[in-house]
Amino acid sequence: MSNNIIPDERSQGAAAETDRVAEPFTLVLFGASGDLAQRMVMPAIFRLARRGLLSPEFRLIGYARSKMTDDEFRARMQTAVMREAGGGDKQAWTDFAARLSYIPAQYDGDDLQGYAQLERKFEELDRATGASGRRFFYLATPPSLFAPIMRHLSEAGLAGHAYQPANGGCARFILEKPFGRDLASARALNADIAGSFDEQDIYRIDHFLGKEIVQNLFALRFANGIFEPVWNRNYIDHVQITAAETLGMEGRGSYYETAGIVRDMVQNHLLQLCALVAIEPPAKWNPRAVRDEKVKVLRAVRKINPVEVERYAVRGQYGEGTIGGERVFAYREEEEVAADSPVETYAALRLHIDNVRWAGVPFYLRSGKRLAQRATEIVVEFKSAPHTPWIPGGTVGKAARPNLLVVNVSPEEGIVIRVEAKQPGQEMRLQSINLDYCRSDERGAMESPSAYEHLLLDSMRGDPTFFARADEVEAAWEIVEPVIEKWGAEKSTDFPNYAAGSSGPAAADELLARDGRYWYDTTDQAGCKINVKDADSSRGKGAEG
Repeated sequence: MSNNIIPDERSQGAAAETDRVAEPFTLVLFGASGDLAQRMVMPAIFRLARRGLLSPEFRLIGYARSKMTDDEFRARMQTAVMREAGGGDKQAWTDFAARLSYIPAQYDGDDLQGYAQLERKFEELDRATGASGRRFFYLATPPSLFAPIMRHLSEAGLAGHAYQPANGGCARFILEKPFGRDLASARALNADIAGSFDEQDIYRIDHFLGKEIVQNLFALRFANGIFEPVWNRNYIDHVQITAAETLGMEGRGSYYETAGIVRDMVQNHLLQLCALVAIEPPAKWNPRAVRDEKVKVLRAVRKINPVEVERYAVRGQYGEGTIGGERVFAYREEEEVAADSPVETYAALRLHIDNVRWAGVPFYLRSGKRLAQRATEIVVEFKSAPHTPWIPGGTVGKAARPNLLVVNVSPEEGIVIRVEAKQPGQEMRLQSINLDYCRSDERGAMESPSAYEHLLLDSMRGDPTFFARADEVEAAWEIVEPVIEKWGAEKSTDFPNYAAGSSGPAAADELLARDGRYWYDTTDQAGCKINVKDADSSRGKGAEG
């Protein structure tokens, strides 16, 4: 299918920021009355428009079941945008609101009049704006609605193989996670989509991949000669990837009861970070080459034997506790959660990547709810220097600690390298010092695009580099499938097994302690000025987390 908006997967990626104004197009936001659309999607689109990165002829159609008029929809979106986008610019909103309209209709079932209304609206807007059939569909809906919505659009000739626009039009889809709930459902959904749509028109979004610091992993790895020679099993001892949250369910109890932390965080976010750390250098910088290398990494991850799940994976569920001086409920006390729920709110995995670069290097992944602090980070521990000319613990000084590379993804974005240096004084005593970069210290960092802005603009320009491909999604499900199946078949007998406000279950520390390692606690409250703590707390080795 021809395309006048943007290069497709065969392109060299997105253009420079100053060249990023798109051609006229119409975006349909399914699930427009929902929480995700209001908190993330609409504010990001507004900021893109305010920055002049969308054509003045861009139009947005909200589509949801809620009964609203166009004006009521605009008013609701204004409230959301002013709250989330930090915008008090009334003129900018007035200009943006004029581009919005709304269709209240069903997604599926007997009454499909909404799709006929959508077709008429497309025809009207194409004539008024010159969009020439350029269409984007953002599905901010539950995954169970992806296939029905896409099927109805295809049957109506509004998208897919049946869609044959003149003048280089196109129809693309942005799909939110989770993509499937297990390997079988992901494969079935991919097969459903492939029957009517081209893979190059499908953009499976993972907002972690839109973060500046995550995309910076490529520059860090491949643009610096000091890293690539040592980025392998000869110099790296292990890698830790953490996504810790202080929040609980926040009204998502019914969703979590069908998902759990492995489906919600590990299968997508954490495995994406793992793949970016472990990826081989792409031969060229283009979407196909980058995503091919990510798939190779995920396929190289050693599959966990179901009988060894307890050796390689730990699960937990939070009980009541204290965070910020306030009592918080146990998971089983949350709204829409069963009183005897077996769902995990914490998971830690030890993975191995069976290839030449990473053989023997463990990758430890962990994520949890209601933990002591919020932090998403990557810690790369390098092997210790082979020889130091002083006696550990003697009068000359202490042994050198391992060098670390820490990539802090949130709450602040930054990079820290921990090295050893001499303490001031007469004797050779070591101290650790941090060489750090904090993105918030950069000029213009506060105005830089959010993750959703990055990804929305990439999709509008047809650059899928930082979106998941069908085979990538399935490869990630294959990694966690044995864990999900084992835990689903054998209910835990010790839930809850960690207190809210703690560092998680003790078994997660033991997962590393068996290898003579421990979790690092790398987040300091002073923003990016990260203080890397070793295992010296009251819980002893394996205590950090």
